[in-house]
Amino acid sequence: MFSKSCEYGIRAMIYIAGESLKERRVSLKDIAQDIDSPVAFTAKILQQLSRNNLVDSVKGPTGGFEIQPGRMKKISLGAIVKAIDGDGIFKTCGLGLKECSEKRPCPVHNQFKSIRENLCRMLDETSVFELSQGLKDGSTFLRHK
Repeated sequence: MFSKSCEYGIRAMIYIAGESLKERRVSLKDIAQDIDSPVAFTAKILQQLSRNNLVDSVKGPTGGFEIQPGRMKKISLGAIVKAIDGDGIFKTCGLGLKECSEKRPCPVHNQFKSIRENLCRMLDETSVFELSQGLKDGSTFLRHK
């Protein structure tokens, strides 16, 4: 459903949010290790997220990545998906047909429309802050250790 970049981007944002709530900035290496992603690939993803103002990058010896706690509640999964994969998941045909529309629907148009609407709602209504709470209380995980 999501690209590998998007999956890693979501994981990275949740991890950074969790660490930011502990008032910790995290390094690229730590993020890559904790989300089980190659460092170079993670760097490109974080660059995209930073360019889209979803994560803060602080340079220098005490630098790293962080998200201000007040912003976490405003950053939705949908914003991360749009920053990395674009808005195709919110608009495209379930079968990948270019001409699919309300007036000329594909065989799965109506069923997929309902699924897409629910997915869009979930992505837009779920914040990074909410998801980081599962890491904090141990009810969710990002990597098997």
